[in-house]
Amino acid sequence: MARKVIIDCDPGIDDAVALCLALFDPSLEVVGVTAVAGSVPVEQSSRNLQALIERLDPPKYPRIGVGSPPEDGPVIDGRELHGEDGLANVGYAVSRLQRQHPAEKLIADEVRAAPESVTILCLGPLTNVARAFQREPELPSLIDRLIIAGGCVDGIGNVTPAAEFNMYYDAASARAVFRSLTTKTLIPLDVSRRIAFDFDFVDQLPTAHSRAGKLLRDIVPYSFRAYHQTQGQESVLFPDAVAVMACLQPEMFEMLEMAGDVETRGELTLGATVFDRRPISEWRSNMEVAIDVDVVAVKESLVRGLMYAGQQSI
Repeated sequence: MARKVIIDCDPGIDDAVALCLALFDPSLEVVGVTAVAGSVPVEQSSRNLQALIERLDPPKYPRIGVGSPPEDGPVIDGRELHGEDGLANVGYAVSRLQRQHPAEKLIADEVRAAPESVTILCLGPLTNVARAFQREPELPSLIDRLIIAGGCVDGIGNVTPAAEFNMYYDAASARAVFRSLTTKTLIPLDVSRRIAFDFDFVDQLPTAHSRAGKLLRDIVPYSFRAYHQTQGQESVLFPDAVAVMACLQPEMFEMLEMAGDVETRGELTLGATVFDRRPISEWRSNMEVAIDVDVVAVKESLVRGLMYAGQQSI
C-alpha cells in the first residue's frame, strides 16, 4: 500500500525537484500539497505550487492548500538562488482556482481522514504545520511522522552563521513543531550539504519530451548559475529532494535519537537548532536526526527517480 504524504513546501527550484520525485513515485500517495512563505512570499509560493502541479500533471492530483504569511517573518527570502519568481524567472502562467483551501485546514482534514497514516514532508519553514497544530491540538498524535528538511547539528548555518534558512524564517513555528508530541525525523544541513550535484546532473535529467523533463530543464540550470554567481560554487544542493529520499529509502541514512530545540531570540542565534549532546542530557529525546548518509546511493536513486518521473509524464 502506498504511503500517504502531504508535502508542505515553498517552491523554490529544489522544491520542484522534490515534487517531481514524490508525485510520480508509486510508493507514495500525495494526498495534499501546501504552500508556505520562504523562498518567495506566500502569494508567489502558492502560485508556484499550482504552476508546478499543472505542468507536471501527475497521475493523481493532490489537493492544494495556500498559506498565509508568518506573524513575524524576517525580511529575507531565497530569490537570489531561485530567481525573482522562485522558479528561475520562467514566468509560468497558472489558472485561477475558484476555491482555495487554507493550508492548515487542508493538513488537518487529510490527517483526520486517515489517522496515524499520513506523513508530512516539511520542505520549507514550519509555519503551516505549527498553525495546524494550534488549530487542532489533538492533531500531533494523529500524524504518522514529520520529515523535516532543515536545521543543523554542527551549528554551521546557511542564512546566518548559526541558523539554517527554514528554521530562521519562522523560528517560533519551528520551536512549536520541535516541541510537539509527534514522531519526527530531521534531515539537517550537515547531511544534505554532502549531496552536491555538478553540472553533469543536467545531462542526467529526463528529456524535454516529457512534462517532468521539460520543467526540470527549464529551471535547474538556473541553480548552477545562481550558486556560481552568489556563492562561488560549481555544484548545487537540493536539500528538499534529499528529504524526499529519506522518506522513500530511509535505509540510506544513519539516524540518531536526539533532543533538539530552536532558538527564538538572540541577535546572533535566532533560528539556531540546539541539541543537548552532553554526556548526561537533561532534555528528553524528541526526534531522530540524520547524522550520516550513503552519498553515492542517494544521488543514484534520486536520478533514477527523476528519470522515472520523466517516463511517467510523456
